[in-house]
Amino acid sequence: MEPSLRLVPASAPKTASIQDTSNSLGLHDTLRYGPRSLASEVKTTSTVKDRLENWEATQDNLKLTTLRNVYGLHAPVRLLMERRAVSYNPHMPAYPTSNIHLDVLMGRDEALECADFMMPTSELQQPLSIHADMERKRRM
Repeated sequence: MEPSLRLVPASAPKTASIQDTSNSLGLHDTLRYGPRSLASEVKTTSTVKDRLENWEATQDNLKLTTLRNVYGLHAPVRLLMERRAVSYNPHMPAYPTSNIHLDVLMGRDEALECADFMMPTSELQQPLSIHADMERKRRM
């Protein structure tokens, strides 16, 4: 965990284009820059999307850093230890799970999201098969 007081997630690192990695003949220099990746050339995601995906992690890092600066190193360490302890949830299979303890420690107990009150229809139509879920859990 890198202590940071960053409010907004950092933008993604800029990737090199074909013009940046070309040699004097205008061809991609594979020996110097590695094999050419079409996925990085066709990448159409925006920096806003990348920042939104990292928003919660950045805000959590800010809260932990603030705790460290105000109360010392023990406060974020204790909070992370408590989160890890309550995240282990051996529950009865085939029943929906809810980890309210982790939500309280993460500060999400007062937030209402779609997943809190709208269950997917695929979960509603499945019969409760405890034996099949135990077998699936055992294979993992």
